[in-house]
Amino acid sequence: MTTKQLRVGIVGCGEVAQIIHLPTLRNLADRFAVTAVCDISARVREGVGERWGIARRFADHRDLVACPDVDIVLVANPNAFHAEAALAAIAAGKHVLLEKPHCMTLAEADAMIAAEAKAGVIVQVGYMRRYAAPFTEAVARVRAMQDIRLARVHDVLGRNALIIGETSDVIRPTDLGAADAAALAAATSARVAEAIGPAPQALQNAYMLLLGLSSHDLSAMRELLGVPKRVLYAASRGADGRALSAAFDYGDFVCNFESCVDQIARFDAHIEVYTPTEVLRVQYDTPYIRNMPGHLAITDVDANGHARTATSLAWRDAFQIEWEAFAASIAMGTRPKTSLDDARQDLMLFRDMIAAMRAAA
Repeated sequence: MTTKQLRVGIVGCGEVAQIIHLPTLRNLADRFAVTAVCDISARVREGVGERWGIARRFADHRDLVACPDVDIVLVANPNAFHAEAALAAIAAGKHVLLEKPHCMTLAEADAMIAAEAKAGVIVQVGYMRRYAAPFTEAVARVRAMQDIRLARVHDVLGRNALIIGETSDVIRPTDLGAADAAALAAATSARVAEAIGPAPQALQNAYMLLLGLSSHDLSAMRELLGVPKRVLYAASRGADGRALSAAFDYGDFVCNFESCVDQIARFDAHIEVYTPTEVLRVQYDTPYIRNMPGHLAITDVDANGHARTATSLAWRDAFQIEWEAFAASIAMGTRPKTSLDDARQDLMLFRDMIAAMRAAA
């Protein structure tokens, strides 16, 4: 291991760690080395440790963050425990890459922001879509656009298991029992109740979808278009509340948002921005098959007034770019664009959307 390498400890060794982060970090072996893993499932932590040749294996995140052979902690455990693990890592003086959602409540967000400032470490939130080359090019193009009339954020996906089951060999926590599942469910319910107050199950489910899948979409919307002035409309539908729609006021234009999860094995996620003479579209594919290309399509008019579309592909994986950006932030002591303060704005937006959904129910 060279002195240039940053030593990574992983808290939570589930799907995203196994399918995405571990292979990505191996690709970036000149900058990172995974030195420790932590999972409450002995089957997962021992299996991942053996598969990836990682000797230090912990059942408790507090032991991992105390490990002297760890410089960075990747927090990828269940959402309800993100803040707890991140705060422990920050207190131990470790830099943190924090998978989305960075937390579930504003109180957790504020506690992490305060802890980061006190410790002087770097915390980056894992909104990898915002690091994809087509998206960063789109940001530059949108900033130069004149007369935006409409925008649209769309994310309708099949459940991840439909894709993962066909493409990946994931070590599962089959050694965990009903008590572990109950503890996770109780912690999740408590944080949802803290965030949105008493609510029917459908509205709780809507908040969980906002924290999960939709956080990617709305975080990217904020970078591309800015923070909306207000939520014009928001509603959740379906018996389980997991079909969401909303409209955001940007003053001169409205951005429409739609998202749901179904049982069709495909990935349909994109953002579009419309002017009278140009349409920009960023198209994402599933991150669970690595190095799928991102697309940027520009539709405009040629000299004869005919419509034309030019599409560019970028094959470089967004997770790899995200990790490279994290390493650069640590080296230069600069704040990542997907900072804790930035991610807090999503929680504020979710709060306003839930209020609108409650009013519309």
